[in-house]
Amino acid sequence: MQHPLIHDLSGKSLEDLQNIMTDLMKKLNFAYQMQNSQMIHQISMALDSYRTEYSKQMDELIKKQSGKTTIKVEKEGEIGRKN
Repeated sequence: MQHPLIHDLSGKSLEDLQNIMTDLMKKLNFAYQMQNSQMIHQISMALDSYRTEYSKQMDELIKKQSGKTTIKVEKEGEIGRKN
């Protein structure tokens, strides 16, 4: 579930998103230690918002990189052979 107060995260870099998610995980662990269910719920929603944007940006990055990569496959025994 997305946090209702977090809107557009597309301007954040992958590194920024990772740093924020790390910080939110620390806060979430603290909330669990304090057994504060309302805080757990709020931080979980915020973390989900950042994870969603991180996944979206990673998918776009993988699509860009996979289009540029080509792999040449040859049959074994035919490499370097001239007729």
